[in-house]
Amino acid sequence: MKHIMKYFFPLLFFVLIACSGSSNRPYSQKMVESLSLRTFNNNRNTSTLQQADFSYVPGLVAKSVLKTFELYPDKRQYYESVKAYADRQLRDDPAAPLKISDDDIDAINAGKIFFDLYKQSVKDGDTESADKYKAAATFMYNKLKNEHTRILAPKPGAGGFIHKGRYPDQMWLDGLYMGAAFYAEWEATFGESGNTESWSDIAYQFKTIHQYTWDSEKQLNYHAWSASPTDSNSFWANQQEPFKGASKEFWGRGSGWYFAALVDVLELMPKEHADYKALQDIYTQVASGLQRWQDKKSGCWFQLLQYDETTTADGLGDLVNGRRYNIGDLPNYLESSASAMFCYGMAKGVRLGLLDKESFMPTVEKAYQGLIDQFITLNPDQSINIIQSCASAGLGPARNPSRTGTINYYLCGSDVTITQNEGKAIGSFTMASCEYERLKN
Repeated sequence: MKHIMKYFFPLLFFVLIACSGSSNRPYSQKMVESLSLRTFNNNRNTSTLQQADFSYVPGLVAKSVLKTFELYPDKRQYYESVKAYADRQLRDDPAAPLKISDDDIDAINAGKIFFDLYKQSVKDGDTESADKYKAAATFMYNKLKNEHTRILAPKPGAGGFIHKGRYPDQMWLDGLYMGAAFYAEWEATFGESGNTESWSDIAYQFKTIHQYTWDSEKQLNYHAWSASPTDSNSFWANQQEPFKGASKEFWGRGSGWYFAALVDVLELMPKEHADYKALQDIYTQVASGLQRWQDKKSGCWFQLLQYDETTTADGLGDLVNGRRYNIGDLPNYLESSASAMFCYGMAKGVRLGLLDKESFMPTVEKAYQGLIDQFITLNPDQSINIIQSCASAGLGPARNPSRTGTINYYLCGSDVTITQNEGKAIGSFTMASCEYERLKN
């Protein structure tokens, strides 16, 4: 019976889509039913939750579906579809209920779904499911907190989580959403009251990367930082002050991951903790900077935050070890996933009282309308698409010299293609919609 039910709810969901009108439904539901629980792109590969691996993109999509279910609890099929995805990942091995890579902070992100699944299982009186979701979340917590490699003393930033094993001594903005935000949700859900050490560790991750990537003049964070800028895997890093070790550009989605992580952690962190004010100050700094760089015409943000569409790649490409990469003259462009993350982070900040409503609500309104106007398209069957998303972007390692972190790379890199219906845009748009719908209802 369990085997049958595993496939029953996803099939029931598609029947419900076919029988429901879509014109009057909120955009969070439209996105879930059009793409999240149908088909989406996962780093240039087509996927569904029924077949997706346990990685950060399907995890983001699944988490956004659960956020929509939380807001609209009558949509039980949303929950059941994510539950089926999660159950397919779990193994009957108490020591290792999941198969995830070592020293890969991206791999941690998908584990955020276990907190919502645990809470709903408790509500449902399903203690068997609750126990297995808690066990899976705790396995991932230990994998991060106790086993993940950190920068070691006497290097600067000692104690910071590295991004991945192939990026030694590097912290990326992306990683704060993948790792620290998961860490915080575990502590808030299962941690002991008064555990100041773990919350200090979480705060330290943000304080460290902010120290080395925040440009107070531009009011933006550089995409990444290396504690070992002379290492061959950090060939993209600045070798001299100011911003020694930092990458050279302000990438939209990297800042989006970081901004979303900040507001998610502040929602959960005990306000009496000694580091709460420091994180709150970082969050308001970042919010003000992003507000400054919002495109006044569209309400959205560009792939490279400090430029507009008049900035283009230089046509020559980047010379690395005698070979040229990233050749082209493509222009900077409004990017959907980053714009959605910024809208999410600001809308949630207004709702939680972290941002002044009078100052930021106009920015949120313009951003959300911009998301719909610029990036949402309608199909004949009334389902929707989300367009103009950066497929992926990264920095190095040494064996991939094309990922230089330059303007040329972020606009013309072979892996930095513009795509549509990308899971990273679907998930962030859905979360932005949920927050906007909370504010308006």
